[in-house]
Amino acid sequence: MQHFGDYIREARLRLQEEDRSFSLRQVAGRVGIEPAYLSKIERGVFAPPSEATIVKIAEVLNEDADVLLAMAGKLSSDLQAIILQRPKLFADLLRQLKKAPDHAILSVVREVTDGDW
Repeated sequence: MQHFGDYIREARLRLQEEDRSFSLRQVAGRVGIEPAYLSKIERGVFAPPSEATIVKIAEVLNEDADVLLAMAGKLSSDLQAIILQRPKLFADLLRQLKKAPDHAILSVVREVTDGDW
C-alpha cells in the first residue's frame, strides 16, 4: 500500500497539471496549514496529521476521507463511535470479512443498505 504522504502528493500534482491552484502553497492555505508542514507530510518527514486536517485535505483534493484516514492508520471518530457501541460484534465481523472477496463484501453492503434482512 502506498504511503499517505506519497499518495496526497501524487493526488495534488495530478490536479495541479490541470489547475495551477493546486500548488503546495495554495492547497496548504485552503487546508489551513503551513506550506512547509504540508511539504513535510508529503515527503514523509512528518507523520500524517490529525483527523480534522486529513478530512480537509480530502475535501480539497476531492479524495475519500475514509481512504486517506485508513492510509494514515486512523479511523474517523464517527466510525469509532459506532464500533464502540458493539466492539465485540464489529471485531468479529471485520475478522470474518478479512479474507472475503470484494464481491462478497459488496453483497453484504448492498443487503444492509437495502434493508433486506
